[in-house]
Amino acid sequence: MTATEPAASDAMAADTAPQPAPGATPPRTPLIARAAAELVGTAALVAIVVGSGIQATELTDDVALQLLANSTATVFGLGVLIALLGPVSGAHFNPAVTLAEWWTARRGGAGVNARELAVYVPSQITGAIAGAILADAMFGEPLVKWSQHDRSAGNLLLGEVVATAGLILLIFGLARTDRLRFAPVAVASYIGAAYWFTSSTSFANPAVTIGRAFTDTFAGIAPASVPGFVAVQLLGAAVGLALVAVVFMRGETGSGTPAA
Repeated sequence: MTATEPAASDAMAADTAPQPAPGATPPRTPLIARAAAELVGTAALVAIVVGSGIQATELTDDVALQLLANSTATVFGLGVLIALLGPVSGAHFNPAVTLAEWWTARRGGAGVNARELAVYVPSQITGAIAGAILADAMFGEPLVKWSQHDRSAGNLLLGEVVATAGLILLIFGLARTDRLRFAPVAVASYIGAAYWFTSSTSFANPAVTIGRAFTDTFAGIAPASVPGFVAVQLLGAAVGLALVAVVFMRGETGSGTPAA
């Protein structure tokens, strides 16, 4: 064992240490590495969503099969990305998640601070745009072509509130119950299901929404529809946090102090 290798007792202690809340990564992880993980992860996620959508439309004209292919690729890709990059940045890939963490941190919980928020969100948006351009390049589409897919109907906006609220409830519920180890499977499974049970096909992510405006393909969204989607996604995040506070309300001990 070299001087840099941990002792066996240290390794066991690390294995049994409580998992951090989403985004509450160890201080030794440089912020630049976390920003890079958020940029790369969000870019890969959007490339998966857009690329699988293009591939699906080239293989079949059946819209149900197209959505099935698109959602299946997203489930597997998102699960892998969370498992890979979660230990680095928390694997947010989503400004709604980052903002929710910043809010909980302000109220005494674990999460990102204002400086990290200011780095994470631009990294996510930049990655999302790059991912859409990369997917278009891989399939010989115009690198940037604004989407013509209007998604401004009220029922779609409601779908985004539901999708985002459920995502926030899931992530922060897992954190409250110390089950974040299940996040890769749980979050990917939820998004896959929400593709089908929400009218909007569950964007649930402001950065991904912005990125998908840059591609006039199956997964695109018209730029005029983006502000409405982002607004209701942020509303959904607030609803999700309210649900977390109610559903996972901490009880009190016999002495009247909050239970751990």
